Amino acid sequence: MIIEHDGAAPQIDPSAYVAPNAVISGNVTIGAGSRILFGAVLTSEGGPIAIGGNCIVMENALIRGTARHPARIGNNVLLGPRSCLSGCTIEDNVFVATGATVFNGAKIGSGSMVRINGVVHIRSTLPPGSVVPIGWIAVGDPAEILPPHERERYWSLMEPLDFTRTVFGLERTEPDDWIPKMTARYGKALAKHEGDRVIHRA
Repeated sequence: MIIEHDGAAPQIDPSAYVAPNAVISGNVTIGAGSRILFGAVLTSEGGPIAIGGNCIVMENALIRGTARHPARIGNNVLLGPRSCLSGCTIEDNVFVATGATVFNGAKIGSGSMVRINGVVHIRSTLPPGSVVPIGWIAVGDPAEILPPHERERYWSLMEPLDFTRTVFGLERTEPDDWIPKMTARYGKALAKHEGDRVIHRA
């Protein structure tokens, strides 16, 4: 389904393929020869998404562009099934495997691989040619790549990156304070979808 959102319609190269039940919403550009497979969702939520040439976005992957962090995907990139990318930059020739997550403000250098269920966290930078092993977490700039059991080291690197401010623009005080503010703000932004217009329905 191709949707005009917030006054912007997707721009899809004629040589690209979009599966009938994929959703492409808003300010999204898809380059030549790219393939967007079944159930994938590309949604511009206040910021653009740009997909380069010869990319493959596999089944049920999600790409979100935000006002603070547009999503930019280079050429010859494969995003595996159930991968989730929000407001990040992916350079050319990158493989992001099944279930991997790349957060707001992150950057993955060319020729890198994020393996199954790997995470590249907010504002973290993977240099070109990096590998995040299965289930490991990359955090920091430049990123340290940590196994999931190294919680203390992980939190020491995460704290200065300020997740709630980076993703939601809020200062975290107490959970009961920032979560209602976050849902109210996010809900107001998402209400813009009430004015969406379906351009093409399979």
